[in-house]
Amino acid sequence: MNPAMPDRSEEAAGLKRQSMDQSFRDTIATIDRKGQRNRIFPKRPSGPLYHRRTIASFIYLAVFFTLPFIERGGEPLFMVNVLKRKFILFGQIFGPEDFFIFMLGMLTFMVFIIVFTVVFGRVFCGWACPQTVFMEMVFRKVEYWIDGDAAQQRRLKEMPWNAYKIRKRALKVVVFWLLSFVIAHFFMAYLIGMDEVRRYLHEGVGAHMGTFAAVVVFSTVFFFVFHWFREQVCIVVCPYGRLQGVLLDKDSIVVAYDYVRGEPRGRAVKGKADMGRGDCIDCAACVRVCPTGIDIRSGTQLECVNCTACIDACDDIMKAVGKPTRLIRFASENNVAKGERPRITARMVAYSAVLVGLVVALAVMLATRKDVDVTILRASGSLYQEMPDGRIANLYNARMANKTRREIPLTLRLTGIRGEIALVGKGIVVGREAYGTTTFIVKVPKDEIRKRRTPFHLQVLEEGRVISDLPVTFIGPVGR
Repeated sequence: MNPAMPDRSEEAAGLKRQSMDQSFRDTIATIDRKGQRNRIFPKRPSGPLYHRRTIASFIYLAVFFTLPFIERGGEPLFMVNVLKRKFILFGQIFGPEDFFIFMLGMLTFMVFIIVFTVVFGRVFCGWACPQTVFMEMVFRKVEYWIDGDAAQQRRLKEMPWNAYKIRKRALKVVVFWLLSFVIAHFFMAYLIGMDEVRRYLHEGVGAHMGTFAAVVVFSTVFFFVFHWFREQVCIVVCPYGRLQGVLLDKDSIVVAYDYVRGEPRGRAVKGKADMGRGDCIDCAACVRVCPTGIDIRSGTQLECVNCTACIDACDDIMKAVGKPTRLIRFASENNVAKGERPRITARMVAYSAVLVGLVVALAVMLATRKDVDVTILRASGSLYQEMPDGRIANLYNARMANKTRREIPLTLRLTGIRGEIALVGKGIVVGREAYGTTTFIVKVPKDEIRKRRTPFHLQVLEEGRVISDLPVTFIGPVGR
């Protein structure tokens, strides 16, 4: 075998993995030996992948801060108003009666997360998670601007309190809290709509003291998360990191260190041969840029959010020492240990099939979703009534939910039985985005009644077009 080529036999790879120090699993980078918080000061990242992540985050933030201003038909394009149980997704209005669509949508999203994690690991965390995007692309950049890079931040932390340190700390606290205050307002806009937020701001704090207090509380929570708690959200709070330990296997694509090529480590000495050492020169550049403080060379870890900062840092070092790049890269355990190409496994196929089935079911439910939901129930406690003209009458209540931004006039029609509908009151008109109720009487000739319960259908029409065909039961005398 060519000594320049790493031995990727399974036995050799296993021996290299076993020889690596596993003591890191006994501790966590964010907690010191005394059990106190160990602040992480990651070096400012740079490189092609960081540049791409910056572009992706810019698009993400642009959408986040502009979407509340986009309206359709006088309503927000996207709103999740939990208090009023009103949800608008891309211009479509959903209410409590669409509960099953929401449940199916949530289930589809969860299966998508499972499939995505099985194939690509925790890439979502590093590239699309709101916590990471705001932390790394907003607050961290502001911190670099105010406090400087990692070394300057450490010196500032160890510096005794003086006018310079107080000025720096006060400036960062004020800027971080103001950013959190702005973000809290935009989150509120997603809950109640930007027009309502503008109205609250125009009318002042005194008119909406409760809402203002809630915004201040949320702003303080955001400030606490981004100023102090930081990476602990990903390590301690977020369940996704725990979930990946169950979902990942040896074929999942993660940010991985090529230990077959990199081990044993040793510092490069100019003018001397490697003498059997691996490509890793043990410079710890990958550790210095990690926002959660881990050493990716130890293997896949719960704390890794796949931000790819270590890939850029390692590539820069490899270029400087004249060695091939991508010692750390996107790869699976089998890619690293055996040199295999990524492959599709039975588990990926099974999860994907479930996901496709859920997407199809969700698409069908959305396509068949009606603008008006109508529920017909017999009036509570009422039986049939014999009319003076000999006909039998039943009393019904109808409840209607209009999911559109226009008034909808409705009419009712019997099918499957000969009879007449008499409305109690005026015609049926359901207001825009409103609920409506009406009461009506169904009158049927006696010769139509042959048993205690006679089934028939009641059609709901909008401008002559049938929008619902509902099964109803008519109660009448038996044996007549």
